[in-house]
Amino acid sequence: MSKRIVIDPVTRIEGHAKISIFMDDAGNVADAEFHVVEFRGFEKFCEGRPYSEMPGITQRICGICPVSHTLASAKAGDAIMAVNIPPAADKLRRLMNLGQMVQSHALSFFHLSAPDFLLGWDTPPARRNVFGIIAANQELARAGIRLRQFGQEIIEILGAKKIHPAWAVPGGVRSSLTEEGRAKIRAWLPEAFATTKVAFDLWKKTMKTHGREIQIFGNFQSLFMGLVAPDGTWEHHGGKLRFTDSSGSIIADQIDPANYQDYIGESVQNSSYLKSPYYLPLGFPEGIYRVGPLARLNVAEQMGVPKADAELKLFKKLGRGAVTSSFLYHYARLIEILASLEYIERYMDDPELSSDYLRADAGINSLRGVGASEAPRGTLFHDYTVDRDGLLQKVNLIVATGQNNLAMNQTVAQIARHYVHGNDIPEAMLNRVEHGIRCYDPCLSCSTHAVGQMPLHVQMIAPDGTVLDDKMRG
Repeated sequence: MSKRIVIDPVTRIEGHAKISIFMDDAGNVADAEFHVVEFRGFEKFCEGRPYSEMPGITQRICGICPVSHTLASAKAGDAIMAVNIPPAADKLRRLMNLGQMVQSHALSFFHLSAPDFLLGWDTPPARRNVFGIIAANQELARAGIRLRQFGQEIIEILGAKKIHPAWAVPGGVRSSLTEEGRAKIRAWLPEAFATTKVAFDLWKKTMKTHGREIQIFGNFQSLFMGLVAPDGTWEHHGGKLRFTDSSGSIIADQIDPANYQDYIGESVQNSSYLKSPYYLPLGFPEGIYRVGPLARLNVAEQMGVPKADAELKLFKKLGRGAVTSSFLYHYARLIEILASLEYIERYMDDPELSSDYLRADAGINSLRGVGASEAPRGTLFHDYTVDRDGLLQKVNLIVATGQNNLAMNQTVAQIARHYVHGNDIPEAMLNRVEHGIRCYDPCLSCSTHAVGQMPLHVQMIAPDGTVLDDKMRG
C-alpha cells in the first residue's frame, strides 16, 4: 500500500516533465521519479539525411543551446571526413562555445535560480521570478541580462545569428572574427567581469545562509564525468573523457570520445522518454554519474586561467574528495563563466582568429563519426553512421540532461524525504523540489524557459483512490 504525489507539469525548464513522489504507509517518502513526458525523435527522422546537413538540423533540438549541438555535430562530420580542421577554425569554434557557456549559465543563475535563494523559498510564487528580482534589485537584474547578452553577441558576431547560426560545418567554420567584432567583444569584457564579481559576492553570501540546502539538495555519492586536457586542465571543446568517483579518485581517464560505448550504457525506463545513461563497468543503476559544471570542476585539476583557478581551489575545499552537493552547481556555473571570460580575453589578442584558412576539404573517409563537446549542461555526444554516399544510417545522441537523469531522480527523492511527511503537501516542499531539478538546469527540448512561477498540480492519493490533499499553482 502506498500513496503518490504527482507534480505535473514541471516548467521553468526547457521542455515538459512531471514528478512522482511515492509515499509508504507511514507517510514517509519511499521513492521519487522525474518523468520526461515529451517525445521528439530526432535520432530517427535524421536517418537518410546527408551528414553535412546535420549541424543545421540538430541545432534545432534546442533554442537555448543550439551552439552546443551544431559544434558536436560538426565534430562528428570532421571524423567522417577524417580531417584535422585548421587551427583557426578550432579556435573560432572554441570562442563561440565560450560565448554559449556565458549566455546559458547567466540565464540559469540570474533568471531561473536566483529568485529562489535571493528572494526566499517562501516568497509568493507571483513574485518569485525574474520580475521579482527586477523589483528587488533592478541593477542586479539588468547586469544579469547584459551578461547573457554578451554571450549571445559573441555567437552573433561569429555566426551572424544569436540562435541557430549557420556557421559550423564538417571540416571547419564558414567565417572568421572581424576586427570590428574583435573590438566589440574587447570593449564589453570589463563590464562582463564586473557583473561576474557581483554574482560571486551574492553567491558567497548565499552559501553562508543556505548550509542546509547544500547538505540536502542532491548531496550524495556518484561518479562524475567530463572532458579534460592531457594534463587534467578543464576542457569545453576538446580533450578526452575522465571519470572520477566521490572520493576524487580517477577511475577512468583519457578515453577517446569515439569509444564512449565501452564506458557508457543507456537504460530505457517505462516512466520516462528520457534515457538514463550509466557507467557501464558498474552496471545500472550503480553506475550513476553526473555531468555539467559540477562534474567538470570535479574532474579538472585546474581551469588554466588565473582568476578561475583561484576560485576552483575554494570550490574544491567544499568537498571531501569530490564536491557532491548538487546545490553547488550554481557555484560551478559562476566559475565557468569566469573561466570563459578569461579565455575570451586571451583570444582577443590572437591574430589567427582573423585567418581565412577555415575549412578542410575531404570526402567520406570513415563510415562512422563521433563528436563530443561540453554543452553548458554537460558532455554532449553525436554519433553518426553513414553509407558511402554520406547518408545517415544510424544516429545516436547522448545529451547532458539524460546523463543527469538518475541524479535528478535521486535529488528529488532526497529533498522530498526532508520536507514531506504525512498527508499534507507543504508549499515549502514544492518550492524546494522545483529548485532541486533547477540545480541541473535541465534541457528537455528546444523550447525556452517559461517566465514566472512554475505551474504545479500536486495530488496526494491514497491506495483506494481517495484524494488526501490537492494543491495547484499557476
